[in-house]
Amino acid sequence: MHHRATSRRTVLAAATATAATATAAVAAPLATAASASPAPSGTAAPPAGSLDADVAAAGTLDSDARERALARIVARMSLAEKVGQLFVMRVYGHSATHPDQADVDANLREIGVRTAAELVATYHVGGIIYFAWAHNTRDPHQIADLSNGIQRAALAQRVPLPVLIATDQEHGIVARVGEPATLLPGAMALGASGARDAARRAAHIAGTELAALGIRQNYAPVADVNVNPANPVIGVRSFGADPRAVARMVAAQVKGYQGAGVAAAAKHFPGHGDTTDDSHTKLPYIRHTREEWEALDAPPFRSAVAAGIDAVMTAHIVVPSLDPSEDPATLSRPILTGILRERLGYDGVVVTDSLGMEGVRTKYGDDRVPVLALKAGCDQLLNPPDLDLAWNAVLDAVRGGEISEERLDESVLRVLRLKARLGLLRDPYVTRAGVDRVVGRRAHLDAADRIADATTTLLLNEGGLLPLNRLTHRNVLVVGADPASPSGTTGPPTATLTAALDGLGFTATALSTGTAPTTARIEQAVAAAAGKDAVVVATYNVSATSTQRTLVARLAATGVPVVVVAIRNPYDVAQLTGQRAVLATYSWTDVELRAAARVVAGRVRPEGRLPVPVPRADDPTRVLYPIGYGLSY
Repeated sequence: MHHRATSRRTVLAAATATAATATAAVAAPLATAASASPAPSGTAAPPAGSLDADVAAAGTLDSDARERALARIVARMSLAEKVGQLFVMRVYGHSATHPDQADVDANLREIGVRTAAELVATYHVGGIIYFAWAHNTRDPHQIADLSNGIQRAALAQRVPLPVLIATDQEHGIVARVGEPATLLPGAMALGASGARDAARRAAHIAGTELAALGIRQNYAPVADVNVNPANPVIGVRSFGADPRAVARMVAAQVKGYQGAGVAAAAKHFPGHGDTTDDSHTKLPYIRHTREEWEALDAPPFRSAVAAGIDAVMTAHIVVPSLDPSEDPATLSRPILTGILRERLGYDGVVVTDSLGMEGVRTKYGDDRVPVLALKAGCDQLLNPPDLDLAWNAVLDAVRGGEISEERLDESVLRVLRLKARLGLLRDPYVTRAGVDRVVGRRAHLDAADRIADATTTLLLNEGGLLPLNRLTHRNVLVVGADPASPSGTTGPPTATLTAALDGLGFTATALSTGTAPTTARIEQAVAAAAGKDAVVVATYNVSATSTQRTLVARLAATGVPVVVVAIRNPYDVAQLTGQRAVLATYSWTDVELRAAARVVAGRVRPEGRLPVPVPRADDPTRVLYPIGYGLSY
């Protein structure tokens, strides 16, 4: 283990000077398409045998020539440069060279560098992951500028290799890039539609917009089969509980993303769908037998491999039937090499889930985790809590012989193959004009609405209350939960539903009551319901002890008809009483809430069908609504 002051000497010699040079090289902001070119047009071809010639050859479509060129590039790389290619790291700031001072401070505190450009120059990272909370995703032009700044820093290195920029843009409840980019229904909503074409189309739209922003790896689709209603971390991020249906949707999204030029990543291998623990805070155990794993968890990953998936993300879970050592799957050679690579025949990139999650840190220290992940079969090491510690741990493991340089080269080659396949070695840059042509275009927004219309699921409709008649139920109160927007750019849900109903000819009033309404707030909602023709209640993850149950029951007792819109898990319906109608939207993003409003108003018919069973609240072993259930009119 190295202290930071000592370990700096293990980077490249004169790292500070290199970083300063890189920062100066990337300081100019993106202005035109021409400025994004790495070299002026008409530049003479690089001499045969040069590094530039190898990089150019690696970007060709000839697979044999590409492999030879990539091997020559790897042979030219120092050990430090190779190790750097395996890391995918967070970095704070909206700019690669001039982030806000608060972001500079955060970078110095957490990483030991000031900017994204210094991160690339110091550690030679092969990838960077964008987060909204790291201030990477303010708006489309800013994202494109940041991406280009990072790539200029990467191409200013001794070995000029582009960075693979990634994010988690699953859509639904996980979205890092918000409006004006197109936001689409998430996995369980798409599962409710049952339409593979819609799943592929959604992924293609999402991928096209990400690529225009310079984001070329998306940590999606989720391939976990959500067979546990109490799952706190997957839930509606999964396409459903039927392994075969999930497998079909996963394959469709792989084709959609990768057809748009973005590397997809099926996650979380070997399957995170049956747990009551969150691997962000604990180390979950999956108690499936080997036979159960084959039947329940494996099909979507097999389907992803068959569809040509570019990357597979690991899970920080223990599956004793697959590895009796009880190491988390991320660190398990029997799982990653024995099953994923050898049994499923997968030879693409394996990326860890975030190494900052407690699930992977409970058994080993942060210096051992990246080393063990590589030994298990991983290629990309995502977001370690201490990059300097992790980077040096891998470097020391190779120097000391614990990891052979041949094993290191295998992973570097997989990463470089992926970059070459994505065209990054030919041209890693994007343009503002391209952003304007693609991101949030009207055709994409209209397609998102059409896709969402087929996802809303009607579970209860007593007396044919829905669709609401504007002549008899014009005056509507909208109350309920207002969770924060997944992307930080939409909602709040009660306001979105209110605006949508107003636009459809109703007179709607919003009253936010929260996910845990107080007695005073419930009384306020009951008073506001007086004289209304209907009440729409947005519910969010209702439990047996949730005061949302009291809210719905008290509103129903007023005699005003209550329509529940479950804006996250469809399991809410089992916990509620007194409502006349229940809809499930599977997320609270605007596109899904607008679709629910159109169903309430009768502008579209409800077409969604439950992709998961809803168990009874009083006896979870019995099913209240089965997979495939859904009403219409």
